[in-house]
Amino acid sequence: MSARNTFPAPPINRPLGRPLRRGFHTTAATFHGGIDRPEPGTGIKVHFQDAKGNPLKTIEANEGDDLLSIAHEYDIDLEGACEGSVACSTCHVVIDPDHYDLLPEPEDDENDMLDMAFGLTDTSRLGCQVRLTKELDGMTATLPAATRNMFVDGKKPTHH
Repeated sequence: MSARNTFPAPPINRPLGRPLRRGFHTTAATFHGGIDRPEPGTGIKVHFQDAKGNPLKTIEANEGDDLLSIAHEYDIDLEGACEGSVACSTCHVVIDPDHYDLLPEPEDDENDMLDMAFGLTDTSRLGCQVRLTKELDGMTATLPAATRNMFVDGKKPTHH
């Protein structure tokens, strides 16, 4: 007796007598495995500075990387409590005006979270939503003096 004969047939509960079948769906794993660092001199340069304008680090990243992920990759203190799901404002950064105009307009959910950000400016964005392009090479991202974490104060998440 084969295994095929030991299991009952799937129920017929679809129109036209088709058996019920469920598809397998996948989604991209944004944060699993970290990011790949580019070869020195080949990446998009991003300058991070603190709220007083003091340089923190200049890093190189790849096209398509987001500011939150690269900040974590290079140990820059950008929180990201919701891990990039646009459910908080702890990855709030201030982009220099020249590069801000090159970014796409923020979506409504990003604007909703930015309304809760500490030290909001006209060029504020969520780091998790800023994807790097070649045009953004040389961009400066300023970290605000503080963040508002509505989840758990003092806890910093780690990426998987």
